[in-house]
Parts: sequence; structure tokens; C-alpha cells
Amino acid sequence: MDEAHRRAEQGEPAGLLVVADHQSAGRGRVGKKWTAEKGAGLWFTLVERPSSADSLNVLSLRVGLSIARVLEALSGWRTLVKWPNDVFLEGAPGGQGVPYGQGVGPGKVAGVLVEARWREQRPDWVAIGVGINVGQPGAELGSAALGGNVSRYDLLEALIPHLRRAATGSGELSPQELADWHARDLAIGRRVVAPVIGAVVGVNQHGALLVDAGGADGQSVIRSGSMEFAEFDNT
Repeated sequence: MDEAHRRAEQGEPAGLLVVADHQSAGRGRVGKKWTAEKGAGLWFTLVERPSSADSLNVLSLRVGLSIARVLEALSGWRTLVKWPNDVFLEGAPGGQGVPYGQGVGPGKVAGVLVEARWREQRPDWVAIGVGINVGQPGAELGSAALGGNVSRYDLLEALIPHLRRAATGSGELSPQELADWHARDLAIGRRVVAPVIGAVVGVNQHGALLVDAGGADGQSVIRSGSMEFAEFDNT
């Protein structure tokens, strides 16, 4: 991502793609750190130059949905999404699934990190960072991988057109996008302890998380933060 930002600042056009063969200082949301062994996954940053800021709030969700659709089509395993930026595989072999109720739940296969740089009142560019476990799960608890039947090169070729369309989309999430998210939502109906305490209802068209806090507090609308489940897992 640092290299993508540097090149974008030098004037590289939209569509710039920077790919890494391994990570030693990968970063995630809220200061999380990630490492990945050489050749074990696909890590890249795509630079786009949106004409307005009206879709930035939903961009990580749009990108996550695009990744979920492609991974499901290529692997045959069901994919799930977690607000605001993670993709999970359900039932994939070799995954380090997390405790989920009385069984073992889906494992995280991909993550998204979107960083924008602004010029006056509009975004100059956005860097869309994506990491996907391909050959083997990551070292983190609860990770999963696609397995050896999907090559990194085929995956990259399949993903980029979908991600570019997601990045150039405008406005809020469409009814179809909301329905797709709802159908894949890992969190719906589950209790969370962060960013607030309550039961997850879903997301709205603006990309915000909806949590039923119960009692007089009603429904909370969360626009940023990191989700933590109340169950005995680290999903």
C-alpha cells in the first residue's frame, strides 16, 4: 500500500496495481498487523481515482462482496462477509475454523483495507488493499485458505475487473447489493460486544452496521469500528 500511495502521488493513473509476493509488515484496520509467507497468498493494492466521495462509505463492502462472489465461483465453497471488510469461507478444507456455538465456524480467507487521499474537498485517489489466503491459511487463529486448486494468477485475473467495477460504482448500496450482503452476512442475529453491545440486524444502504441494543436504546447505527462477537471465538 505504501508503494501504491507513492506512485499515485507521482501521478500514476487509475488502475495501477501493485502486487507483493509476501508480507512482513502488513497492516489491517484499527492497527492490526498481518504477516504472510512467500507464495502462500495473494496480496495487492489497486489504485482508483473516484470522481466524487459519494461511494467511499460503502466501498469496502462493495469490494468485499465482489471478492466473495469470485472466490465462491472459483473454489465452490460458500463465502460469507463480515462488516466492514472481511470475507470468510465455510467448510473449506485445511482451514483453522473458529468456535461457533457448539461447532466450528467459517474461517477468514480475505481482508480489505481502503485508504483515501484527499485534495481539498474531494478524494484524489483511493488505495484498495486486498489480502487472500490461497495456498495455506494465515498464522492467525480462525483463518482459512482456498486450497491448491486455485492459482494466484487465475485469481488475480478474475478479481481485478470486478474490483474495478466496484471501485467506480457510485452512490449507496443498491437493493440487490443489500440483499446479497444479507444472504452472506456472518453476523446477522449474533450478539456482539463491540463496537456496541447488542444483536446484529444487518447493514443499511449507507454501509453502516445496525445493532439492536435492546431496551429503550433501540437500534444503533455504527459507521466505523471493528466488530467483536460475544461468543467464544475470535472471528
